[in-house]
Amino acid sequence: MSTDPRPEHAAIASDTPGGTPGDPDLVDVRAAQADPAAFDRLYRRYVDRVYSYAFYQLSDHHEAEDVTERTFLSALAAIGRYEDEGSTFRAWLFRIAHNAIANAHRSRARRLTEPIESIAEPTAPGADPAAVVARADRTRAIRAALAMIPAERRQVIVLRFVDGLSSREIGAVLGRSPGAARVLLHRALADLAAVLDRADL
Repeated sequence: MSTDPRPEHAAIASDTPGGTPGDPDLVDVRAAQADPAAFDRLYRRYVDRVYSYAFYQLSDHHEAEDVTERTFLSALAAIGRYEDEGSTFRAWLFRIAHNAIANAHRSRARRLTEPIESIAEPTAPGADPAAVVARADRTRAIRAALAMIPAERRQVIVLRFVDGLSSREIGAVLGRSPGAARVLLHRALADLAAVLDRADL
């Protein structure tokens, strides 16, 4: 499984009013309901995005991998009960991940984890050293700023800009309306900008 949480590794979804019509995953969902082996297509499509979401929330590679595994095991166990009810499979999957992350936070207790700002980014072979350093500095600054804003606002930024969910899908993940999700995103970005400005980053 890839462990690269960088935003450019996730497609940005359309956020037009009403969201993307239909569910582009529905054909593969129906195939998985008929034959669980077909679930592999959905797993390969979303494993990196779910991992990124978990990583940005937990700041720990091992915990993120555990949450990712639990998310897909739960999704596979429940795929037969999935119904197309106006949202998307992707929103349903990230709702499962959201709950798994909440459970991970509850079970973490007082155990120490590596601070989010100290985690190194993987780099491509032959990359320009100066560019790598600049990128790493920007990434650490953004991660440190994300860690300083409220958890729900941090989640909405990650869901939108790392995992590419629309406002409608984010609302489904967080149990809010699409309009409320857009307001939360606006406030989250304002919080993030304020933290970055105070730190002069």
